[in-house]
Amino acid sequence: MGEYSYKTVYRGGSGEIEEKKSRFIATIRPVNTEEEASAFIAEMKKKYWDARHNCSAFVIGRNQELTRCNDDGEPSKTAGRPMLDVLLKEDIHNAAVVVTRYFGGTLLGTGGLVRAYQKSVQEGLLNCQIIEKRDGRALVICTDYTGMGKIQYLLGSENIAIVDTRYAEAVEIEVMIPKERCAAIEKSIVDATGGQAELIWGEDAEFAKIGKEIKIF
Repeated sequence: MGEYSYKTVYRGGSGEIEEKKSRFIATIRPVNTEEEASAFIAEMKKKYWDARHNCSAFVIGRNQELTRCNDDGEPSKTAGRPMLDVLLKEDIHNAAVVVTRYFGGTLLGTGGLVRAYQKSVQEGLLNCQIIEKRDGRALVICTDYTGMGKIQYLLGSENIAIVDTRYAEAVEIEVMIPKERCAAIEKSIVDATGGQAELIWGEDAEFAKIGKEIKIF
């Protein structure tokens, strides 16, 4: 992602694989602080108290500045670090993963362990809802009914999603504009309406498109 956006887990999920009768269960959850990550890891260890290992990794921050991983008794760098590498490679931010292993009786070797832990995290991510959070700024466009069509067409062509539309004597169209495009979109609206639309800029906020809806964070 770029300077103004990043990928994160909106809804967590889990995935399971089996390698030589060992079960690997990956559970992934969004987290915003180290405390949240630690609490999640402790929760998984309590839930899967009878498992041989509960290995973990998490990455926090807009720039992935805080990362931690733990092998939980597996040979050094065969579990936690490979799990973390998957999160980093997929450019995921603010997420934690615990992979629970129920030992099946057959040793996998260091290479086999690395592959199994990475594969289980990838499987878990497939069952998560991943979103792209963007930096944006709220904008309310006030127009008469004759100008509404032009503005809706412009917003559609610029791929700007509408948050809300309010109809009264005039029409108020509320949108979130990606931060890096604010000046260009303002100019486009002014040009398209001959300066007739009133533009009311609001607060900066993070937002994401989830399905057909815009969610503001």
